[in-house]
Amino acid sequence: MSETSKDPGKPARIWNELFDGPEYLFGTEPNDYLVEKRDYLKRCSKVLLVADGEGRNSVWCALQGMEVDAFDLSEKAIAKARKLAQEKGVSVNYSVSSIDGWNWENDSYDAVIVIFAQFATPNMRSRLFDGCIRTLKPGGILILQGYTPKQLEFGTGGPAKVEHLYTEEMLSGYFGMMDILELRSYNAFIREGARHTGISALIGMVARKKAE
Repeated sequence: MSETSKDPGKPARIWNELFDGPEYLFGTEPNDYLVEKRDYLKRCSKVLLVADGEGRNSVWCALQGMEVDAFDLSEKAIAKARKLAQEKGVSVNYSVSSIDGWNWENDSYDAVIVIFAQFATPNMRSRLFDGCIRTLKPGGILILQGYTPKQLEFGTGGPAKVEHLYTEEMLSGYFGMMDILELRSYNAFIREGARHTGISALIGMVARKKAE
C-alpha cells in the first residue's frame, strides 16, 4: 500500500476484513517478549499500546494494574479488544486511530509498547518511532518486538516485504538518542493464534528515554 494512494480508506478496509470474524487471529494471550520484560512495567503506570489489534497485550497490561491507552486502525479489532477486556474484567481506554491520526502528546506515558507493528512503510515508520519517543516521559520505557529479514525464510507470520522488517542496525539508528537497555535478534518458536505460529526470526528492544 503506497502512502500516496488515492484511496486513503483502503488500509482500514483491509484490516477490518482481516479481523472480521469471531476468532482472535493472534490469540488472546500476551506476547512472550512483553511478558518477559514485565519488570520494566510498574503497577499504576500509564502505558500506551500502539496498533494493539484485538487487545491481547493491552488487556494483559491492565490485568497487571496499569492505566492503559491503546489504539488500532481497525474498528473490528477494537470491538474485539473491548469484548476481551470486558470478559477479563479490566478497563482499557481504546481508540480507533491511524498512526498519523493519533495524538502523540509530549511526555505523557511511562511506557510505550509496540508489538509486531510492521505494516508501516519506511516513511511511516519514521513518524511512528518519532511519536513513540516524543510521547514518553523522561525516563519512560519503550518495549518493541518485531521480525527480522530472516523471517522471510520461515514464513510463519509477518509482512512479506523486507523493507517492513527490522534489523539491529536500523533500530539503533532510530533510537540512538535513547538509552538502549537491550537489543537482540534471536530465533524462537511462538504460538500467537493462527497468524503467528512456528519458528520465527525475532528482534526485541527495550530502551529508556533519557532524563532531561
